[in-house]
Amino acid sequence: MGDGADPKTAELLNGLIRHIEQSSDAEVAYDTALDFAVTGGFGYFRINTRYADDDSFHQDLAIERVADPFSVYGDPYAAGADSADWNLAFVVESLTRKAFEARWKGAEVCDWSGGEGAERSMGGMRDGADRVRLAEFWRRETVTRNLLALSDGQVVVEDVYGAQKALFDAAGASVVGRPRPAISHKVTQYILSGAEVLETVDWAGRYIPIVPVYGEAIHVDGARRLRSLVRDAKDPQRMYNYWRTASTELVALAPKTPFIGRRGAFDTDATKWATANTQSHAFIEYDGPEAPQRQPYAGVPAGAIQEALNASDDMKAIMGMYDASLGARSNETSGRAIIARQREGDVSTFHYIDNLSRAIRHAGRILIDLIPKVYAAPRMVRILGAGGEAEVTAINQPSPGSLEKIYDLSVGRYDLTVSAGPSFTSRREEAASQMIELIRAYPPAAPLIGDLLAKNLDWPGADEIAKRLAGLVPYRP
Repeated sequence: MGDGADPKTAELLNGLIRHIEQSSDAEVAYDTALDFAVTGGFGYFRINTRYADDDSFHQDLAIERVADPFSVYGDPYAAGADSADWNLAFVVESLTRKAFEARWKGAEVCDWSGGEGAERSMGGMRDGADRVRLAEFWRRETVTRNLLALSDGQVVVEDVYGAQKALFDAAGASVVGRPRPAISHKVTQYILSGAEVLETVDWAGRYIPIVPVYGEAIHVDGARRLRSLVRDAKDPQRMYNYWRTASTELVALAPKTPFIGRRGAFDTDATKWATANTQSHAFIEYDGPEAPQRQPYAGVPAGAIQEALNASDDMKAIMGMYDASLGARSNETSGRAIIARQREGDVSTFHYIDNLSRAIRHAGRILIDLIPKVYAAPRMVRILGAGGEAEVTAINQPSPGSLEKIYDLSVGRYDLTVSAGPSFTSRREEAASQMIELIRAYPPAAPLIGDLLAKNLDWPGADEIAKRLAGLVPYRP
């Protein structure tokens, strides 16, 4: 988007974001946030910076999981599907007293006890004598800056032009027209204890780098309520637990084939009668005219078990997840029919995947906003291709053996799209399966696509076979 953007730099941004995801185990962050959204109604992950090496000042971006979603307090006035409109946020954490005193020497150790209401509003942050509760306070403020148009076509901020006016004058670039006010955002992070501000950090980006993954959102009396997938299934789950417990109790307490007789009928051979259920005896004598009667087993409590099955079906109906969607055997016999039934089950729950896609898209916006600022220095970066192949590329500096500057990440504007689907491995396996079906239906295609088929097979030596088969292809566009 905009002047200065080019497809090669866009591909580099693609590969750099893949590397950021892989190096920071972003899948763990995504899965944790989605799991909390499904089970609790909301989850979070965040974007942070960390040093690339122990002996370097270069920093990398990282996508981190939020293990406790109740530690994040987002902007209560935000109404968006992501945190793009957040203007404030709190993240609370707990440190040991020793770690707190080592990091902030001389700082007062103070908890957040400010009365019952204050403690409840911050989630009950009293941790005891050995731990200290801290809070990150994020604030985003609107700032206005003046843009200047220069005679050489550049657009710079007025403050930058004033600081480097001599360089612009030497290059023959002068201001054209009036300054244009532009509205932007400034994000600041404050580390707070119960008594003071411990640190103040000017964040490089214009978004608060905490990304929510919401569950099902509904509005009640003007307020947004976040619901989990299992919220309405609580009562059927309680009923299922009750009836399974009741059936277990009925079976456990049922008499184990006892003998019933009149008083005194068991006086003779009393020891044998006492062990009749656990030992085998050749004969047992009894007293009186009639023999003791063995009582039949009461049987499995069919009513309780049926009620438990009904509660189980109620849970499936409420969540829209039936046996076929979970991989259980059903009436379908062909693979295509099974996949179709599973996709029908996905319809009732796919809005959770959509919410995750929205969150990842906003995370991409945050990364695109931060990458030109965090990766501003000349350096070598690692990028990943769509298939996981790695490559080391120079940014913000001339490439080896060339005087041209390559991959200047500060030039141009870029946007992104996010699509939800199988991982690369799954798509590769599906591609190989479809190619095999094509060859079965049209055998003459085998010499033309044999190298592509081998490339998508997942076993040792497949890449070498693909290279050999590529030499047999008669025509390659």
